[in-house]
Amino acid sequence: MRILVVEDEPKVASFIRRALEEESYAVDVCIDGASGLDWAQTINYDLIILDLMLPGLPGVEVLKRARAAGVKAPVMILTARSEVDQRVKGLDAGADDYLTKPFAIEELLARARALLRRAGGAPSGILQVEDVVLNPVTREVTRGDKRLEFTTKEYALLEYLMRNAERVLTRSMIAEHVWDLDFDTFTNVIDVYISYLRNKIDKGRERSLIQTIRGSGYMMRSDG
Repeated sequence: MRILVVEDEPKVASFIRRALEEESYAVDVCIDGASGLDWAQTINYDLIILDLMLPGLPGVEVLKRARAAGVKAPVMILTARSEVDQRVKGLDAGADDYLTKPFAIEELLARARALLRRAGGAPSGILQVEDVVLNPVTREVTRGDKRLEFTTKEYALLEYLMRNAERVLTRSMIAEHVWDLDFDTFTNVIDVYISYLRNKIDKGRERSLIQTIRGSGYMMRSDG
């Protein structure tokens, strides 16, 4: 399942993302309202976690525009304890739940699970690109009848690529999602890890499932 976190405080965003990823959710993070709205309208998320105090476009406005555009994903808003009026506005704009800061991560996870259950969500399903199959629950990866072994970072990178199959992922996106670091200092490391994955997944095959998109990044793509 895929969750969008719209939060402008880097430490809070990282804290939430890591906790969600440990529960086997795929997570995208946006740090301002405009990009959060764009991603919410572009990708079919299972849940959106939205801070109301955002730079540029406020969270309530993001929520109003998303609902007006037909975004149906459940939304959990994050507010400060003193912002009663903002909580009310958020709920009136279409939020399904709210959580006040500071919060215990266990409560956020419990509320997220409740919203996903209410929306008919289920645990993350099997991912497959051609004959590469990844089970997010057991973390087992196979290609054909062969089981493949990966380090923790290799697995995280592969899962991110497979959850976004047929979509170009920039090096910046990969660095932020997999390593939680800035892109500039990690360019070569990303290329090295892509090479590691190719050696394990595509060894002995004519074509690599992980395609280099020149000037952009990488994409996991099937022949079909």
